[in-house]
Parts: sequence; structure tokens; C-alpha cells
Amino acid sequence: MAKPGGPEVFGGSSGGDEVVAAFPARHLPPPTLRDLPDAPRSYWRLIGPGIVAAGVGLASGEFLLFPYIASQVGLVFVWAAIVGLLTQYVLNMEIERYALATGETALTGFSRYWRHWGLVFAILTYFANLWPGWATSSATLVTYMFGGDAVWIAIGMLLAIGLILTLAPVIYVALERAQMVKVAAVVLLFVVGAIFAIGAPAWRDLPQVVTNPQIPAEQLGFATLLGALAFAGAGGGQNLVQANWIRDKGFGMGKYIPRLVSPITGEPEAIPSTGYVFLPDEGNMKRWHGWWRFANVEQLTTFVLITFLTILFTSLLAYATVFGQSDLSNNISFIRTEGEVLGERVGPWFQYFFWFVGALSLFAAALGIVDYTSRLAADVITTSYARDANESKIYAGLVWGLVFIGIAVLLAGFTQPLALVIVSAVVGGFMMFIYSGLLILINRKVLPAPIRVRGWRLAGLVWSILLFGVLSALTFRDQLAKLFGG
Repeated sequence: MAKPGGPEVFGGSSGGDEVVAAFPARHLPPPTLRDLPDAPRSYWRLIGPGIVAAGVGLASGEFLLFPYIASQVGLVFVWAAIVGLLTQYVLNMEIERYALATGETALTGFSRYWRHWGLVFAILTYFANLWPGWATSSATLVTYMFGGDAVWIAIGMLLAIGLILTLAPVIYVALERAQMVKVAAVVLLFVVGAIFAIGAPAWRDLPQVVTNPQIPAEQLGFATLLGALAFAGAGGGQNLVQANWIRDKGFGMGKYIPRLVSPITGEPEAIPSTGYVFLPDEGNMKRWHGWWRFANVEQLTTFVLITFLTILFTSLLAYATVFGQSDLSNNISFIRTEGEVLGERVGPWFQYFFWFVGALSLFAAALGIVDYTSRLAADVITTSYARDANESKIYAGLVWGLVFIGIAVLLAGFTQPLALVIVSAVVGGFMMFIYSGLLILINRKVLPAPIRVRGWRLAGLVWSILLFGVLSALTFRDQLAKLFGG
């Protein structure tokens, strides 16, 4: 098998020529034929990208949107988290399929058909994340604990994020460690809250999640509901960056692609090729099945499980504490009320612990969001427009650009966290509608025949197109009605 030092090319093989020729080469160079690396024998060492995805995703949907919905209408919409997560599991695995097989990101695969697809998604991701709703939300929770001005605290957080992402020697490693700390803190909150804060009536009402499902659009509007569904776990550009994260972790063909490092403290690495593809012979297919099995287990046991338990718990906690209060605010301040009720039930220490974990979670989410927004854009620029450029330097510039734009948005007075998060989520849902179809294109037409998407996974992508297409259309109609008073 080829070693990481250089590609092993299978010259003169008609089968190899066919495999390479399946990749459109009008806009990008064709991939190089190379053996797939050995599948992992020990899973534990490579667990991480799913935790990063869960950690970054444990934010708007989990700590804001779903608990807010539960505080307003009870547990009748938690079922949507299951739908959203299972849909995103299919999306994530099809994004990972292409990256495992080629070492390229899904955006690079899209760009093989139209050069500017990557740019379209990078711009949409930037637009979704220009509004620093996560940093603002984290800062708001900090003011509940220590006082102060949320705007200036949020600005300090954005500057800290910029420093972390440009000074860490290997950026993925720093991100993974931050998200693991966050997940551990959330698990501790679960344990204490389940024992002391959620009373018997709330536990008795838990079956409503499946016995009384509703779509409370009249009370909350389609924008809020689409936001919760789209951001149940990840959403928008975060799903697409799953390819970059597994590549940096060394999954599949990603083992041959250099990792993104700090331009200041990191060791420079060679500019990567566009990607690789393997001949589907007996040895490579055995290795493929090993990688595919591992990637599915990693996603299910980290991203899906952690995220669902978090949504269920935070919704149950909001339901047990503030649901039914007539004077409850319809913005993020409901979390302040929730914390105060928790303090009365469990003790003042738990009130502050709840706010601390929420603030930490939202800060870690903001860290991940700035990373993946900049990572996607840097990958697009160096793949489709400036192949000789230093990706790490472009990434660092994009990080600071997003930080300064976020600061400008805050100073301009756009500081309502829930509204900012809903804007981001609606854009994310529209993106998912588009790239669900493109994933069918690249995973049906260009990959070697034995590993192409088919069966229930193909049906899952079609479902994703229909789900996010319909919800985006309904949300658009809802917003037009509000705009014109209809």
C-alpha cells in the first residue's frame, strides 16, 4: 500500500482510467489514483470529529431555540429534534463518504461541476454567521452572573476567539479539546439537573414528545421552527465542514492531506493536491468497509446521541421550570428566569452553574462557528481560485475578518441574540435544501460504483431536499406576510 510520503499511481490500468475519468476535470485537476489507507483497528484514538460537531452544535438549537420553544408551548415540538438529527446524520455521512473516498471536501466535489458552487456556499455560510448571536448569547449569560455590558463582553469574546484560532499550532486539535471540555461540562449539568431540578410532573409528561407531536407555527412562526429543526445538532455550513474535520483527523484518504495549521506557531506543510481516488479492488474495498463502519459508529455514538440527549434535557429543564409562566419574556431573558427558578429549587450554586455551562457552551460554539466559516472559505479559495496560496494565512485573515465584522454588527446595535440566531438558522436551512441535491450528484456520479450512495441513504437525501425545501418556502412566505402585513 502507498505510504503517506507520496502517491502510488496505477499506470496502464483501464479500470484505474475509468475511476479517474468519472471526476469532471473542466474546472479542477483530476484526482490521483492511490490506495486507501488501512482502516483503524482501535476506534478510540480517532474518535473526535463527531464530538466536535456535537460540541459546536450544542448551542443555538440546544440552549436557545428548543428550550425557548419548550418554555412557550411545552414538549410538543421536541419530536422535531429527532427528525432533524436523523436527517443530519444522513447528510453528515454523505459528506463524509466523499471525503473518505477522495480526501477532498464536498465543496470541492460540487465545484467540479460548477467552479463557483464552493463560493456560493462560503458566502451563504458567511451571511449566516455574520450576526454574532452565539457570542452575544454567551455574553448575556455572563452578565447574569457578574453584571456588565453584554456588548463589550461579546466583543472581548470575539477577540479571544480570533487569538485562539490563529495561535493554536494545529487548529483542529485546539478545537477538539475545547469541545470535549464543553461536552464534559454539559454532561455534569445533566446529571445534577436530572436528580435535583426536574420534578416528577415533568418526567411524567415526557412521553408527550411522541404521544402529542405538534407544529406550533401559529404561536411561534415558521422561522423559529425552521431554525430549531435546521439547528438540531449542526445546520448549514457546519454539516459541510464535517469533511474538513475528518480530513484533519486523518480519516480515509484525508490521511494524505496536510492539516490546517497556525501561520504563526504551526509547522508549515506542503500544499495539498486536489485529492485522490482508489481502485475498488479487493484490498481497497476491505479497507473501505472498515472506514465506513467506523465513521458511522463515530457519528451515531457522538454527534447524534450527545445532541439528542442535550436537546431532550434542556427542553425538559425549561418545561419543568418556566413553562406556563404568564409573564415569561419571548427572548433570551427566559434563561435568566429559568436560572432563578433553578436556584430556588436546588440552591444558588446551581443557578450560577447553569448560567456558567450555558455561557461556556455558547462561547465554544462561537469558537467552532468562526473556525468552520473561515475553514470553508479558505478551502474554497485555495482549491478553486488561488491554488498556490498559503491556506493557513488565508484562514487566519478570514478569522479576523469575521471577528471584526461581528464587532461592527454589535457596535451598530444588532444585539438581540435570539433574533440573530433565527436569521442564521433560516439561512442554514436554505443551504441544506440546496446541498442535499448536490450530494446526490457527486456521490452517485463520480465515486467508484461499489461505494456510491444508494438505498435508504439515497432516500434520506431526497427527504432532506423535500424537508428543507418546504420549510424554507413556508418560512419565506411567513416573513413576506409579516413584511407586508398580510
